[in-house]
Amino acid sequence: MPQQRMHAASQSSDSQQNQEQPQAQVSQQQQNTTAEQVDALDAILDDISTVLETNAQEYVDSFVQKGGQ
Repeated sequence: MPQQRMHAASQSSDSQQNQEQPQAQVSQQQQNTTAEQVDALDAILDDISTVLETNAQEYVDSFVQKGGQ
């Protein structure tokens, strides 16, 4: 009987470890995807910042009403 319990406990433990591994892999994939998305967003924001720095006066002037507009 004790051997059966130990065997059952061992199988249960193995089953839990097997379930944790795919979850860990999914979590790692999500982290990689999130990091890639953050990097892409940072690149876009850098581009916007560069354009605004170089053309700030033009950008502001585009919103200024002229005459009867």
